[in-house]
Amino acid sequence: MKTIGLLGGMSWESTAEYYRLLNELTRERLGGLHSARCVLYSVDFAEIERLQAGGLWSEAGEVLAAAAGSLEAAGADLVLICTNTMHKVADQVQAGISVPLLHLADATADAVKAAGARRVGLLGTAFTMEQDFYRGRLAAAGLDVRVPDAAGRALVHRVIYEELCQGIVREESRAAYRRVIGQLVADGAEGIILGCTEIELLVGAADSPVPVFPTARIHAEAAVEAALGSTALTGTGAGTGSGGGGGGEGERKRGACGVVL
Repeated sequence: MKTIGLLGGMSWESTAEYYRLLNELTRERLGGLHSARCVLYSVDFAEIERLQAGGLWSEAGEVLAAAAGSLEAAGADLVLICTNTMHKVADQVQAGISVPLLHLADATADAVKAAGARRVGLLGTAFTMEQDFYRGRLAAAGLDVRVPDAAGRALVHRVIYEELCQGIVREESRAAYRRVIGQLVADGAEGIILGCTEIELLVGAADSPVPVFPTARIHAEAAVEAALGSTALTGTGAGTGSGGGGGGEGERKRGACGVVL
């Protein structure tokens, strides 16, 4: 079993879901008392959000690249950025480590195509819905990506930062998200990507007339497949990363699960 490095805390509400999912999925695959081998670096999201709001993405990338380096030093064989939005700096993070970064947009595109969908609605932060780093990667994988109108995008973004990232789940926000989903379906969406890992704390399959694709779960499933040897990893870009990760069992000290401080 390979060791999964979690670059989390953005927000910790969804990072906790990642940890639960990784362990549940590992137990489902292996049975008994098995759990995931993982290490976690949890950043202070207030610092990251300040950099996001200021457009200081390179500085944010430096923070995450350093954190990813700590994960590799702690024994991670692969790294997950446990947030869709911060995949804006995925290349910067990958450049700072020698183990593969399992890109969330790639795993999501694979899941959508495996379900037979091509035209999808995307919900997420304004950064994820409006900028090309995520939508463009999905489009490059052959998906036709639709996003809400300006009012819908503002609502989805506000609920993420003002409510879900702070552990607040409101029925009125669930109803509002359902309306946005309905509009995307009316626009032809065959599925809905929950493209912020907090969104699946609010809505799920019961809230949509078409399939939903919860990205935290999809990412966790892909990581467990990789950790158990069923998937070859290549990193986020051509020539980056290595399928074998950062070395064999004898080269680094392992822990069943640890936290990097």
